[in-house]
Amino acid sequence: MKTTLITIGVCLALALASVGQTSSTNQSGSTMTTPSAAPNQQNRGQLSPSGVDRIIKEVHHELVLQPYYSVFDNLAYKVTPDGTVTLMGQVVDPTLKSSAESAVKHIEGVTRVDNQIEVLPTSPNDDQIRRATYRAIYGNDVLRPYSLRAVPPIHIIVKNGHVTLDGVVARAMDKQIADTQAKSVPGVFSVEDNIQVENSH
Repeated sequence: MKTTLITIGVCLALALASVGQTSSTNQSGSTMTTPSAAPNQQNRGQLSPSGVDRIIKEVHHELVLQPYYSVFDNLAYKVTPDGTVTLMGQVVDPTLKSSAESAVKHIEGVTRVDNQIEVLPTSPNDDQIRRATYRAIYGNDVLRPYSLRAVPPIHIIVKNGHVTLDGVVARAMDKQIADTQAKSVPGVFSVEDNIQVENSH
């Protein structure tokens, strides 16, 4: 059985596990694989590995094109061979949660959508921290080039004053700088750095 978990941080090529493996992949490029059940143990009516891969790519395509998706959101999903798509992550605008589900459920082969996306609480203080953290990170001379992308790759998730950084950067130094910049923002209680470095395992 093959299950793939993907965090939508940047538009990179999907790192998919080979047939007969379970793959946990995030959009920042790290992949972990573990053996799965033998093919003859799969239930009848389940999608083939190529069918799962097709749905993975189509779900990814639909989510990154969501009009309300921004640097302050974090979308993730997994696809199972029975056609179930589980949506996860955190979003600022509740419209994004509903529109993501609507876009995914019409994909051919999807039998069910389990929408576990968390809508972040409304908070003027968190909004202020989002803006300040964005300026601190993307205003840095080293990190500024990342801001030129349609959706900058370092995502800033803020909940009750706590900041989580997700996404992918080209160098370990960039990850360290982003972490340091976020921690320098007044009013931030903590910073969890989940940024990945390209081609790093």
